[in-house]
Amino acid sequence: MPRNSKDSKYENNGSNRRTHTYMSAEDQAAGKKSFWTELEITGTIRNLSSNLFQMTHLTALYLKNNSLQRLPPDICQLVNLRNLDLSSNKLRSLPAELGELIQLRELQLSHNQLRILPYELGKLFNLMVLGLIGNPLSKDIMNIYAEPNGTQKLLTFMLDNLQVTTPTPPPRPWIPLARPTSNRPTCIFTVMCYNVLCDKYATRQMYSYCPSWALNWDYRKKGILEEIRHYSADIINLQEVEMEQFYNYFLPELKQDGYAGIYSPKSRAKHMAESERKYVDGCAIFYRTSKFTLIKEHLVEFNQLAMANADGLDHMLNRVMPKDNIGLAALLQTTEAAWENTPADAPFVQQPILVCTAHIHWDPEFCDVKLIQTMMLSNELKTILEKSAQTLKASENVNADANSIQLVLCGDFNSLPDSGVIEFLSTGRVSQDHKDFKDFSYKQCLEKILSCDKPNEFTHSFKLASAYNDEIMPFTNYTFDFKGIIDYIFYAKQTMTPLGLLGPLSSEWLTQNKVIGCPHPHVFSDHFPLLVELEMVPTVSAPINGIIGHRTYGKIHRKAMVI
Repeated sequence: MPRNSKDSKYENNGSNRRTHTYMSAEDQAAGKKSFWTELEITGTIRNLSSNLFQMTHLTALYLKNNSLQRLPPDICQLVNLRNLDLSSNKLRSLPAELGELIQLRELQLSHNQLRILPYELGKLFNLMVLGLIGNPLSKDIMNIYAEPNGTQKLLTFMLDNLQVTTPTPPPRPWIPLARPTSNRPTCIFTVMCYNVLCDKYATRQMYSYCPSWALNWDYRKKGILEEIRHYSADIINLQEVEMEQFYNYFLPELKQDGYAGIYSPKSRAKHMAESERKYVDGCAIFYRTSKFTLIKEHLVEFNQLAMANADGLDHMLNRVMPKDNIGLAALLQTTEAAWENTPADAPFVQQPILVCTAHIHWDPEFCDVKLIQTMMLSNELKTILEKSAQTLKASENVNADANSIQLVLCGDFNSLPDSGVIEFLSTGRVSQDHKDFKDFSYKQCLEKILSCDKPNEFTHSFKLASAYNDEIMPFTNYTFDFKGIIDYIFYAKQTMTPLGLLGPLSSEWLTQNKVIGCPHPHVFSDHFPLLVELEMVPTVSAPINGIIGHRTYGKIHRKAMVI
């Protein structure tokens, strides 16, 4: 139902009426049914019928120039409203429930008798136009409103001062999947994957539904660290960690808990001054030193790989190379304390394991770039494993080959479960004409770096499985505009068994408390951490020269998982 007048975006107290068209003459002649999403009620209306609030399909409601003295709380049922005009009435107050109409773009309240506004109006983060003149509101409110960009400043002020009544979410459940083996040597360890949302990206423009104080890094970092400590994973993989925060916060704090860590910022950092470099985000891996020692760390820079393999291909240079995402890998080796069920007089195994975390490009319009980055990563991991096997043979005296070094791959892949990225990682193959390549041909580049077992597909040799799926976790990223699975933990399925994992945040809590997106005062990132407990069997053969080491004590009792 088109509106012919444009007066609603301006403050006025005129009596002009809007002209509405319900149905064209042609549609009426064709026998079509009318469907209207806007309603205007004008006159001397004092009360609103409860039937009005059952019209939940309305996107605009014009109640200007009436005699309304109150607005029923049931207004919150009109969840699809984009425009609400209540100007030129006799309203003395507004219901707090008005703040639940989060789709509102325009709210006209001018020329009423409002002395106060409910702080819940701050929840209207989509609001672009707010009419307030002609009300006896306080000077404090009207001074903020009169400033440049006053509507947004006022909404921020009200949201920041709105009392948080939402209870803390219930603990996430621990989901047992299998029992640990008791009749052979095993290494049981936990792996966390967590995009912590760095301060630079946590802006009011992106997360305007979150109070400013709850977006503040000094507030969020304490909650993030508390969460990491609570789950106490043996291997912690973080994304979006700013360089300064790694060295001055996370590393010193987690060292106190028995961790060591490695870090790399995104590739752009190397071209920046020190004053700017410290704010670049990147990836971090922490490992519990009682269970693992670091042999070597590896940085995978996708822009460098794109340049090296472009062969002059325009879209490789123009689409893939400019994205400076990275992968970070740590070649770890188990300690004696990591193993269970090893006889006291038997040698313990220094099992090598390659842990990799990655942060793939975010933009959905660049699904081809995401897939190329992931494919280049798989090839780099293959190379790292081959070189690592040679290093272990030469320096660590371990009889290992590339297949005996076990792999854990996790990160924020910014890709849904049905994407080419996850298909490639999960199945080991992807078609050369997969839709995620779009209309770009990367064939000549990819044929240089990947296996092509069949003429029309690219493959990798890793046998990986995802610890999580959409039946267990409906979303790992939860914002107002997007909710989906984009974070993953992959493990070597032939040599590792998931014993249990951390379940989802309570959907009932999200629904009942109308949590429309994160961050939230009780949720410190827009991503939820993933946590899986893995049981690993040894894959390295006996030492080349003698015994690596003997256990000095008997069976180590596995600590119960407490979440």
